[in-house]
Amino acid sequence: MTGDERRASAALALVFALRMLGLFIVLPVFALEAARLPGGDDPARVGFAMGLYGLTQAFLQIPFGIASDRFGRKPTIVAGLLLFATGSAIAAWAPDLTWLSIGRAVQGAGAISAAVTAFLADVTRDSVRTKAMAMVGASIALMFALSLVIAPLLAGWVGLPGIFLMTCTLALLGIAVVLWVAPPEPVVHKPSDMQQVRGGLAEVLRHPGLLRLNLGVFVLHAVQLAMWMALPALLVTAGLAKPDHWQVYLPAVAASLLVMGGVLFPMERKGRLRAAFLISIGLILVVQLGLWAAAGAQPGLWSLGGLLFVFFIGFNMMEASQPSLVSKLAPAHARGAALGVYNTLQSVGFFVGGAVGGWLARAHGPQGLFAACAVATLVWFVVAWPMQAPAPAVSARR
Repeated sequence: MTGDERRASAALALVFALRMLGLFIVLPVFALEAARLPGGDDPARVGFAMGLYGLTQAFLQIPFGIASDRFGRKPTIVAGLLLFATGSAIAAWAPDLTWLSIGRAVQGAGAISAAVTAFLADVTRDSVRTKAMAMVGASIALMFALSLVIAPLLAGWVGLPGIFLMTCTLALLGIAVVLWVAPPEPVVHKPSDMQQVRGGLAEVLRHPGLLRLNLGVFVLHAVQLAMWMALPALLVTAGLAKPDHWQVYLPAVAASLLVMGGVLFPMERKGRLRAAFLISIGLILVVQLGLWAAAGAQPGLWSLGGLLFVFFIGFNMMEASQPSLVSKLAPAHARGAALGVYNTLQSVGFFVGGAVGGWLARAHGPQGLFAACAVATLVWFVVAWPMQAPAPAVSARR
């Protein structure tokens, strides 16, 4: 990577990290803290409130992606972060679960993922883009692990309102990074009228490779969020107190990032990206089957920790490779639209994982939840089987 590429990747990874920390930091304590609010005694409503962020993201990712194609990446990102900060302030003030849900919905309206990843794709070459996306993916994984460590402590000190005020501050810091740390936007072709915009979106929606990746990101994030509707209870059953769950999460995430770096990039250089892709999906499937078995027996702490380690290997490899593949397959003039569609399906996955995962946990217990996750992952594996690595990556290696 050149110096400019490293600077751009680091700055945009930091923007993602600040925003995703603001999202993830509420997840480990949301169900427990929301239960104290009026209306918080229904697990299905709590799951809906947790996943509502993803639903509003789903509606706005494509408009934000298209806006970034037409009006620029930076203005679009700043507008989205302002919305995220506003939603965080509403959630901090919320006197009941209804207002907390509204705050989560406004948070989700700041749908900047497509604009940020399109910006990163604009300023990196095909040959290093997976590495740049991996920096973003690693920042997301580390923020997830960090949130699992500090969220219980913060909940004890400042409660859920204080955590949401912190997410508001993180969003404002993200704006500062975009304005003063991120590099200038490169000059790229922008659609001149809405006919071109609609044509680019139609081209994206007809592309088989992009459709395959869109299904993949939906399943990946639905499974990720659904797991956490049952996994903390399994760790408690295995003998680990809630405040100590980070002792399993953090090593699993950190070790998985090392494995990803040692496996994904060498396989991509050798032209084996398809194999790495399918292996990652297979690992996630194995984990869901393992959790299904653990939920029906007396789970052991070491076995759960091992399953989490394997899950994060597959998850982090997908987080690095899938958006990189989308940016390579998409035409340059519709890159924001393509990543908007991709991130829309990611956001729908968040919503479905929270809402449906909460219903499955209540109606069918942990085994029913993990069985559903396994079936969804198996469908993903079958659909992903025909995928091929895009030509630009091959030419870049040669």
